[in-house]
Amino acid sequence: MATPDLTPDLLEDIRADLEAQLAQLEKSMAVTEEAVRPVELDQQAVGRLSRMDSLQNQHMSQNLQEREQVRYAAIQAALRRIEEGSYGRCTACGSTLLPGRLMVMPEVEQCSGCSS
Repeated sequence: MATPDLTPDLLEDIRADLEAQLAQLEKSMAVTEEAVRPVELDQQAVGRLSRMDSLQNQHMSQNLQEREQVRYAAIQAALRRIEEGSYGRCTACGSTLLPGRLMVMPEVEQCSGCSS
């Protein structure tokens, strides 16, 4: 059951925000997917330093991809909790999450006490 502080309008605003974030993240993930493709070894076209730059950029893109995947899963989990009616409750202790916290980080799962 959602918390009493989460009015239907506020919950709908949060859902819309999560869905917008999910759509934006999907676009970003498509771009990142291109950036993590293997770097071609073509000594004629790419010098040693350029290849090192390409490999470094690829590594940074892989780190970004990992963060995007974690965020994507967190947003999907938050949308699932909205559907199930458990959104707004700490997944660890069951206490009520503050609406202000949910507005800033709508995908948050735990209260500040449990997330420490």
